[in-house]
Amino acid sequence: MNYILFYDLAENYLEERGQYRAEHLGMAKKAAENGELLLGGALDEPADLAILIFKTEAQARDFAENDPYVKNGLIKNWKIRKWNAVIGSKLDN
Repeated sequence: MNYILFYDLAENYLEERGQYRAEHLGMAKKAAENGELLLGGALDEPADLAILIFKTEAQARDFAENDPYVKNGLIKNWKIRKWNAVIGSKLDN
């Protein structure tokens, strides 16, 4: 079982993310290296949603609450949903 962190991106996300990108990506890289973050990225055309997949709900919540994108208004809303993945080459179930 995994948890998906959904980010609703602000309209100015692409224009404003540069000043926070290094810190955001540093957090994501550390979470991935620790085995917490499995996948993450923004959807394109339109760039209105980002999805990050974590192993636990607590990891997803901690990431969102400390993410500079969230803290600086580049994320309009965020939510976490449990994801019951049933097939794939990298599942621990």
